[in-house]
Amino acid sequence: MFNILSSVASATSHAGEFSWGRAWLPLAIFVVVYILLATEVVEKSVAALLGATSIIMFTDIHWDDVIGHVDLNVLFLLIGMMTCVAILSETGFFECVAIWIAKAMRGNAGWILVMMLILTMVFSALLDNVTTIILLAPVTILITQLLEIPSVPFLIMEALASNIGGTATLIGDPPNILIGSQANLSFNHFLIHLSPVVWVMGIVFIVLAVLIMKRYLKVPNHIKMRVVNSYPAEAIIDSKKMYKSLAVFGLIFIGFFIHHSFHIQPGIIAMAGMVVMVIVCKSETEEMLKIVEWDAILFFIGLFIIIGSLQFCGVINLLAEGMIEFCGDNRLLTCLVIVWGSAFFSAILDNIPFVMAMTPLVQKLIVEQNWFVDGMTPVTNAADVTGAHPLFWALALGACLGGNGTLIGASANIVAAKVGERNGCPITFLGFMKYGIPVTIVTVFIASIYMWMRYF
Repeated sequence: MFNILSSVASATSHAGEFSWGRAWLPLAIFVVVYILLATEVVEKSVAALLGATSIIMFTDIHWDDVIGHVDLNVLFLLIGMMTCVAILSETGFFECVAIWIAKAMRGNAGWILVMMLILTMVFSALLDNVTTIILLAPVTILITQLLEIPSVPFLIMEALASNIGGTATLIGDPPNILIGSQANLSFNHFLIHLSPVVWVMGIVFIVLAVLIMKRYLKVPNHIKMRVVNSYPAEAIIDSKKMYKSLAVFGLIFIGFFIHHSFHIQPGIIAMAGMVVMVIVCKSETEEMLKIVEWDAILFFIGLFIIIGSLQFCGVINLLAEGMIEFCGDNRLLTCLVIVWGSAFFSAILDNIPFVMAMTPLVQKLIVEQNWFVDGMTPVTNAADVTGAHPLFWALALGACLGGNGTLIGASANIVAAKVGERNGCPITFLGFMKYGIPVTIVTVFIASIYMWMRYF
């Protein structure tokens, strides 16, 4: 017993220190899981859980070393919002909205695409990208089914738009929340420094999306006329329950807007809203919980454990330190390497643990380069480096935009895939990359130009 406790204590004390002896097996497991995800030989959640259990069973990493990397805020947010959306969907609300949007655009798929992408980016900035996808994906699927056009490309474009829009604010994307907390950055800091470039990216992305999606936007005239002559209100099944659900949603959204001021995580707000909605709408809890995408929840748990093992073994720290060492004292090169390096590793890993590892290293780099911008007080302790600094914005842009590179790069991508899968519109790993990689390259390039023009 004493030997077991000693080994646990020893492993914990060396957490984050890299050694090939400890890291090779978790790395090998990660590569195998990644291949399984890319080839889709097995279901995504099965691949992630297989990797997570293999790490616990066959490596010297203990359960206590990685369980802390499971982000309960993300899981609670998913469970709470999925349940609330399921209750609201029973009323016919989403069908009504879908028909109304299609009718307002007179069945023009191009304008519908533009409108949905704008809504996605705005909602992602004001709420968060995961919540936005949970709300808008069902509407998108219904619209595409109504117009008899493919749903998958629309869902992928919305996922990409959510990650772009979420980059603009403190609460839009989890990496921004982490950076804001570590660097003591406010909501206004993100608006001032990131929203201008996000506006530019958004416009470029919408133009790019319309060009890429051109072949999917042709709707026959008889279908357009069917949409124009439809009556959205007839889709409502239970108006009383709908108004109650929307009222609770209103409270949830208010909570999302002010949660930072009260230091309450969005996941807690979503779970509280779920409880209130179940009570107010008199829904059967057991039936509602069956609608939750539990395979998505299990996928996230498995992925968090796998990435957590890489962080525990020092792999992520090694990557981050290698990026910083490559930069030397060249400040512009430092910014560009952090933007592109963060984008690359956030795409193939997961941006949340990568940002957790990178933020203290960025603070250390600011001290070593003696690079303190206006309003920042020079300090010798890296942990005390706070305030608006170009390197923090480089990290935020790279991590958030890099999430568009692959299906597992951002939580919103996985949620979109699971919603699509449930509705008979599966999104493949390679299919997502076909759209995601070009968009990532274009947006990260714009981010690089912005960093150069604004800060150098």
